[in-house]
Amino acid sequence: MAPAESHAHFQLQRQASREHVDVPLLVRRERLLRIQKMLDEHGPVLASAVQADFGMRSPLLTEVADFFVLRSLLSHTLRHLGRWMKPKKVSTPLVLQPASAWIARQPLGVVGVISPWNYPVQLALAPAITALAAGNRVMLKPSELTPHTSAQLAALVAQFFSPDEFCVVQGDANLAALFASLPFDHLVFTGSTAVGRKVAQAAAQNLTPTTLELGGKSPCIIDGHCDMKDAALKIAHGKLLNAGQTCIAPDYVLLPPALQAAFIEKARAWVAQHYPNLAANRDYSHIINPTQLARLQGYLQQAAADGAEIVPLAADAANPSSGNSTLLPPHIVYNAPAHSPLMQEEIFGPLLPLVPYQQLNEALEYIRARPLPLALYVFGKTQAQIDHVLHNTVSGGVSVNDTLFHVAQENLPFGGVG
Repeated sequence: MAPAESHAHFQLQRQASREHVDVPLLVRRERLLRIQKMLDEHGPVLASAVQADFGMRSPLLTEVADFFVLRSLLSHTLRHLGRWMKPKKVSTPLVLQPASAWIARQPLGVVGVISPWNYPVQLALAPAITALAAGNRVMLKPSELTPHTSAQLAALVAQFFSPDEFCVVQGDANLAALFASLPFDHLVFTGSTAVGRKVAQAAAQNLTPTTLELGGKSPCIIDGHCDMKDAALKIAHGKLLNAGQTCIAPDYVLLPPALQAAFIEKARAWVAQHYPNLAANRDYSHIINPTQLARLQGYLQQAAADGAEIVPLAADAANPSSGNSTLLPPHIVYNAPAHSPLMQEEIFGPLLPLVPYQQLNEALEYIRARPLPLALYVFGKTQAQIDHVLHNTVSGGVSVNDTLFHVAQENLPFGGVG
């Protein structure tokens, strides 16, 4: 899409939002029901587009991680929207009586959404659903790294919505930069920290409020008394969902050295059970593109060069990717030095470092010395130990004795610290 066309869409939505400030409940519900109808009628087409973008990604994963999450969000929002919209009366001090006061929630106007590639339907439409529920107009810029999905979203949104309600603009990073510089009433970005800084800088020129969901290095803590089989299978599941291309995926595991061998054994058994014949397994996602694959392979090679031990978790992990395949088998890495890119950068792939600790407080100090994580996972049997971890760390969200599932709790807020 040409820059002039993006400006034209923005001006159209801005004018509509200023002319129709009050957006009744019935209008908001009807817009949400159109998204629901779009998913119900065209879900298979969108799933095929996601598969085409990844080369290999299970349609079941797209059904659960994209469509089910969106349907749950729609159901929750439709159920509560009327109550959320009601004005809230607040008490009035005696000196101001007989006046009364209340808080009325109004639409902001035009909300921009820049969405990522890893869950390209869910992470595009979820912010749009919440913005439409709040009575806003929405402009969506999906990732150029998932061109098939982005094109389908653009076509379907144009089919179900008028451009002054909800529209999709497509383009590369240059268009994304222009998009972020538009004077939105609010801008939502999901993606890497590096790009998030650029988005925030562009939005700051217009004093546009931003919501930035930037991922990070989410740790797992295993204490010495946990059920190792349970911990290993839940961490492996959380790590290997979408081949680790998940913002809240476990990034590394802190555990006592004596438990490392047992953890590796249990994780390897879980992979053998759930992803047999990895090279041909249709349930194991591939890496999104060769650039991301090369980045992850570089992390492994650098860690090995720095003296880390690389442990493959799949029997056919030694098979190199052939042809245009972007398959990357899962690996555990331990004794990677702190300066290794694997330990410095968000991994976003099926590589799992193990970090040994002697005392639990040593693990907590390790976490506190680094940027506050988006998610934290603690595994243990002793409530006192679990409470000690929760009271001495800060993170966006926590699952205890599991991974990922806090994000599925609609009544909990989601996001990182700040």
